[in-house]
Amino acid sequence: MCPAVSHEPGDPASHGPQRRCIASGEVRPKDELLRFVVDPDGALVPDPAGRLPGRGLWLSPRRDMLEKACARNLFAKAAKASVRLPDDLPERTEGALRRRFLELLGLANRAGQTVAGFQKARARLAAGEVAMLVHAVDAAEDGRQKIVALARARQPDLPRVAMFTAAELGRAVGRDEVVHLLVLPGGLAERLKAEARRLAGLTGENGIVSREPSLSS
Repeated sequence: MCPAVSHEPGDPASHGPQRRCIASGEVRPKDELLRFVVDPDGALVPDPAGRLPGRGLWLSPRRDMLEKACARNLFAKAAKASVRLPDDLPERTEGALRRRFLELLGLANRAGQTVAGFQKARARLAAGEVAMLVHAVDAAEDGRQKIVALARARQPDLPRVAMFTAAELGRAVGRDEVVHLLVLPGGLAERLKAEARRLAGLTGENGIVSREPSLSS
């Protein structure tokens, strides 16, 4: 199995503002937690981008932590107010995280920090360092295996994400479909890694890796 992503002492990702998870009590960097706010109507809203006004309620990105917080009324206790929990809160939260990842992917593309397409991705992997490999869950098996094999040969620890369809990736970068996409090193790449960790944590994935068993071996 591909090891879960963790932070060692001195890792830049371990620095910055920290918050306490309302379910576990663990204090962690903000970018490792999920932020929720209560809207004016008293409903709980996931806020992965950290843009919504209001007091943040922070939670570890794990399905069991979300279920615990809901079952024990921890959001209301933390907010010190009545909080209405949507019946589909887990799905809304996952959807918000997925949109956030794709939004950042679009920003990286507009900044010239992505390489899309099988031939271009293969050439870039052969030529230099990249930060992340993103490929569609509906990618053809032979092309996927070739890209993964080259990535493993050049950068064995390269994070790989396969949680989106070719159409979803295409919309993020202004194309009809994208099957293979590389993210180049830089600040946006680090933010994408953080988002992938949070999404993987919520959905039960083991680190930044796809849902495909052959990529986890």
